[in-house]
Amino acid sequence: MTTIARIETFLVAPRWLFVRVETESGIVGWGEATCEGRSETVRAAVDQLAELLVGRDALRIEDHWQVLTKGSFYRGGPILASAVAGLDQALWDIAGKHWGAPVHQLLGGPVRDRIRVYGWVGGDEPGEVRDQISAAVETGLTAVKMNASGRMSAVASVAELDGVVQRVAAAREVLGEHRDVAVDFHGRFSLASARRVAPLLEPYRPFFLEEPVVPENSHLIGEFVRSTTTPVSTGERLYSRQEFLPVLQAGIAVAQPDLSHAGGITEVRKIAALAEVYDVQLAPHCPLGPIALAACLQVGFATPNYLIQEQSIGIHYNLGAEVLDYCLDKTSLTFVDGYVERLTAPGLGIEIDEAAVRAADKRGHAWRSPMWRHRDGSYAEW
Repeated sequence: MTTIARIETFLVAPRWLFVRVETESGIVGWGEATCEGRSETVRAAVDQLAELLVGRDALRIEDHWQVLTKGSFYRGGPILASAVAGLDQALWDIAGKHWGAPVHQLLGGPVRDRIRVYGWVGGDEPGEVRDQISAAVETGLTAVKMNASGRMSAVASVAELDGVVQRVAAAREVLGEHRDVAVDFHGRFSLASARRVAPLLEPYRPFFLEEPVVPENSHLIGEFVRSTTTPVSTGERLYSRQEFLPVLQAGIAVAQPDLSHAGGITEVRKIAALAEVYDVQLAPHCPLGPIALAACLQVGFATPNYLIQEQSIGIHYNLGAEVLDYCLDKTSLTFVDGYVERLTAPGLGIEIDEAAVRAADKRGHAWRSPMWRHRDGSYAEW
């Protein structure tokens, strides 16, 4: 029987929310409903949505997705979409285990045998950037992503603009011509400042420029796209096909849905198909845990327009636990020469250490987003 018997959630360090769905026959599926800084709220949403799933057939994934996302008068947003994402991932994990196949096989079969990955690097000064990128290259990565800046003035000063250019120049110096650096604006720039700095970065040929405007200003992203020849990406704070459509129409080159925020595997597959219509590549956002990463990879192995995958092994947010700490087999998600090999085990392709998860949940976490202010005391985008 694939009837859903129980649904549990686990708040685990460093900042993740895991979802466990069990069927009456004992098949267990895992999902990740992490919403950084709001996971306790998502946990409550998962508990409420569980009422719609317990006692139902776990294999009716599309039908469940429709009910979970549209079964209430008030819809959408990061909390609900993250709750649905975690449950959706777990249902796909169950389906794969039920049929004895990896999820990508259920999505139409593999279109590639390995996926390129990148990691995040910090550094406020050019020297720090060089050191962190050198360390990343030594691990085998062929691509990294860095923040363009810290907090930014509404109208960037010459020093702020020069600082961005100097850090990206330092990155290119280390990476050479055969590796890539993506530059994340993180929504910290006004449109005017973003347009001003973008042409200055073109000599260093960034892989892409990410989130040049905050998501609520997506109607402005076309102005930025037209200001540069560098590929433009966005999407970690967009949660549906409907929210992606305007930025696709505006000319972005890379879409970055988060499989733990944008409705899970079911919705991200549809976002990928929509993106393909606009000749846009997929590079899902994933500075999260092992379940989210595995879900991303399963989509990637079956999606033609999949560019690269973010992963957070060693990221500065991982205090108290690392990505592989909750995996029984830590080799499945490791990368070699900058790639992850195709996962072949049933479901999401990883085996979760349930005892470690239950122990971690007893300790919990209370991760919160950093709060920044400008020198005049006004709030600054982080």
